[in-house]
Amino acid sequence: MDYSYSFLILLLPALSFIFLGLWGMKLSHKAAGLVGTTSLGIVTALSYYTAFQYFTADRVANAAGEMVWQTVVPYNFTWLDLGGTLHFDMGIMLDPISVMMLIVISTVSLMVHIYSFGYMHGEKGFQRYYAFLSLFTMSMLGLVVSTNIFEMYTFWELVGVSSYLLIGFYYPEKAAIAASKKAFIVTRFADLFFLIGILIFGYYTESFSFSFAGHGAEIAYADGAAVFTESMPIKAMAAAGFLLPTALVLMFVGGAGKSAMFPLHIWLPDAMEGPTPVSALIHAATMVVAGVFQVARMFPLWIQYAPDAMSIVVWVGVITAFYAAAVACAQSDIKRVLAFSTISQIAFMMVALGVCMQPHDAAGNLAAMPLTTEALDNHAQLGYMASMFHLFTHAMFKACLFLCAGCIIHAVHSNEMSMMGGLRKYMPITHITFLISCLAISGIPPFSGFFSKDEILTAAMAYSPVVGWIMTGVAAMTAFYMFRLYYGIFWGTENKEAHAHHTPHEAPATMTFPLIFLSLVTIGCGFLPFGHFVSASASSYDIHLDWTVAGTSIVIAVLSIALATYIYKGERQPVADKLQKSFPKLHQAAYRRFYQDEIWQYVTHKIIFRCVSKPIAWFDRHVIDGTFNFMAWGSNEAGESIRGWQSGDVRQYAVWFLTGTIALTLVLLCVL
Repeated sequence: MDYSYSFLILLLPALSFIFLGLWGMKLSHKAAGLVGTTSLGIVTALSYYTAFQYFTADRVANAAGEMVWQTVVPYNFTWLDLGGTLHFDMGIMLDPISVMMLIVISTVSLMVHIYSFGYMHGEKGFQRYYAFLSLFTMSMLGLVVSTNIFEMYTFWELVGVSSYLLIGFYYPEKAAIAASKKAFIVTRFADLFFLIGILIFGYYTESFSFSFAGHGAEIAYADGAAVFTESMPIKAMAAAGFLLPTALVLMFVGGAGKSAMFPLHIWLPDAMEGPTPVSALIHAATMVVAGVFQVARMFPLWIQYAPDAMSIVVWVGVITAFYAAAVACAQSDIKRVLAFSTISQIAFMMVALGVCMQPHDAAGNLAAMPLTTEALDNHAQLGYMASMFHLFTHAMFKACLFLCAGCIIHAVHSNEMSMMGGLRKYMPITHITFLISCLAISGIPPFSGFFSKDEILTAAMAYSPVVGWIMTGVAAMTAFYMFRLYYGIFWGTENKEAHAHHTPHEAPATMTFPLIFLSLVTIGCGFLPFGHFVSASASSYDIHLDWTVAGTSIVIAVLSIALATYIYKGERQPVADKLQKSFPKLHQAAYRRFYQDEIWQYVTHKIIFRCVSKPIAWFDRHVIDGTFNFMAWGSNEAGESIRGWQSGDVRQYAVWFLTGTIALTLVLLCVL
C-alpha cells in the first residue's frame, strides 16, 4: 500500500495556519473561513481514504502466528542523534488506533469549521480564529500519528499552546484570559511529570519507541523492508521492576492533566470561556482525549512491565467519574454541565484501559507473554477495545451536544438554564439532535453510547465488582443529569421576560447541518464491528454483549431518566426545590465543585507561595544575590584601593620598581 500522501494530512492544516496567521487579515471573513474549511475538508477526505486503504489491506502474521493489522511507517527520519540507539525521530506511523483517531479528529474538526461560519459570523478576529483552529487540528493529528514518545510530546505541547490561544480567544475579557492561563499552567505542571517520565524511560531503555520490548509487532516501512522492534537493554531489564513502572506513572500524570482527571481537572470547566465550537473540539476530539490516547498508545509497555501500576489508572478514573457526575447534577450553566460530563466520560475510558491486566502465572508472578490474543484475558481485550470504542462514539455525540449548546446560546444569549425553558417550540432541529445525543450518552439502545459504555461496564465488572457497580452508579447519574439538562432547556417554564426582546429561533443551516450529521453518526456507529478494527493485540476481536450487565445498565438508565422526568419536566419543580432546601450544604458544595478551586488556591497561595516560594525567594535575594553582590563590591573596593598605582607617572613607577627590587634582594639574602 502506498501512503506517501499521508504527509499532507499534517501539512495542509499547518499551511492553513501559517497563511491565515500571516495574511488572514487581508481576506474577508468568508474567504478566511473557506480557506480553513477547504483545507480541513481535504484532510478529512485523506483521512477517510487512509482508513479505507488501511483496513481493507491484508493482515499479516505476527511472531505468535496471529493475523494482525500491520504498523505502517511511511515517513521517519532522525531529527536529533544523541548517540548509540537514542535519537529523536519525526515521522508518521499508521496503526489501528492512529487511523481511528484520524477519522475522529478530522470529522469533528470539519463539523466545527462548518458550524463556525454561522456561530462566529461577524466576530472580531474571525480570521485569527480559523488560523488557531487549523493549528489545533494539526497538533492533534501530529500527536496521534507520532512514531515515538518524544515526537508525541512535541505535538502534545503544541496542543497545549493551541488550547491556550483558543480558550483566550476573547482576550479583552478578563475571564477568558484567566481561563486560558489556568489551562496552560495546570497542563504545563502535569506535562513536567510527562517529560520526567520520558527522560527516565529513554535513559533506561535507550529508546523512545512505543514498544521497545520486541513483542513481535512487525513494522512495514515505505521501502517495503520489514523490521522488528529492538530488544530490551540490560539496564532496562534491571529497571523494569521499579523505574519503568515509575516512568509510566509519571507519563500518566501528564495524560491525567490533559484529560482533566481529578485533581488536575480544574482547568476544564473554566475553558468554557472560549467560543462554544472550540469547546466542542476540545471536549470531543482533541485535547481531553489526548491522555486516553497516550495510555492506549503505550499499552504494550503498561501491560508487560507495569500491570500492577494500572490500578492507579483505574482508581483515578473511578474517583474522577463519580466526582464529575456529582458536580454536573448541580450546575446551572449548560456548558459547565457538559464540561463535567466530559470529565466523567473520559474517566470511563481511563477505567476501561486500567482494567486491562495481563494475567500472572501460577506462582503469582507477572507472566512474560507477548501481546497476543491468547496471552491476554478476555476482559483485558474487552477493556482496551471498549475504551477506544467509547472514545469514538463519545466524540460524535459530545460534539453534537456542545454544538447544540452553541445554537441554544446563540438563540437566548445566555448559558444559564433559568433563561431557557420551552425551547423545543422554537428550535425543533436542535431539540431532536440534542435528545438523540442525550439518549446516547445515557446508554439507551440502539444509540451508540449504549454499546460502548456497556462494554466498559462489563470489563469493569470482570475486573472488580466494586469498580463495576460504582461505574454503573455513575452511568445512572449520567442519565439523570443529562435529562435534567434536557428538560431545563427544552421543557419547563419558558422565561418570557428573557425572550421578550428577542424571540428564540432555529440556527442557520451552517450550524444545523453539523448537528444532523453528528446525530446520524451517533445513531449508526454503535453497530460497527469495532473490535474487528481496533483491539489490544491488533487482531480481530468479536464483541459479545453480556446481557446481565447490559440489562442492568438499561434498567438503571431508564429509571434515572424517569426520575429526572418526574422532577424536572413540569413547568414547576417542587421536588427539586424541596431537595435543594433539605440539603442546602450538599447542593452548594456540588454547585461550587466541592470547593476544589478554593482548595487549589489555598494550597498554592497559602502553602506553596507562602511556605515554599517566599523562603526560596528570600534565600535567593539575600544569600545568593548577597554573595554575588558582596563579591562584586569586594572587587570594586579592591580596584579602588589600588587605583592610585596606575597613575601614569613614570617616576612613580620607577620608585615602585626600585623599592620592589630592593625588597626582593633583601628577602633572597635573608633566605640564603
